[in-house]
Amino acid sequence: MRYVAAYLLAGLGGNANPTSKDLKKILGSVGIEADEEKMDKVLEELNGKNLEEVIAAGREKLQSVPAGGAAVAGSGSGAAADSAAAPAGKCMERVADLQCLSHLSVLNANKTCLHF
Repeated sequence: MRYVAAYLLAGLGGNANPTSKDLKKILGSVGIEADEEKMDKVLEELNGKNLEEVIAAGREKLQSVPAGGAAVAGSGSGAAADSAAAPAGKCMERVADLQCLSHLSVLNANKTCLHF
């Protein structure tokens, strides 16, 4: 999320196509060391795209995400069911916790989160 936020900050500052150097400068200003691989992934996904359109598309995709918890089918033990449901539940908690920023998430073609 920090790389997406840095990209958006650069965009708000008037830089329509930030480079890795730009993102490093923004992140470095708050003491964050950049992970080249993750930063390159964000740049690859966002460069050349209109940020307002990307945000609007993200909002549309998030509207189709169910807000309630999902039931786990099967007759396994309660601990096994909790374990199987934990990743999705944790992801939904993060979306709820970051609701004001959730529309900035990048989703791939399969509508799964790309974690940055």
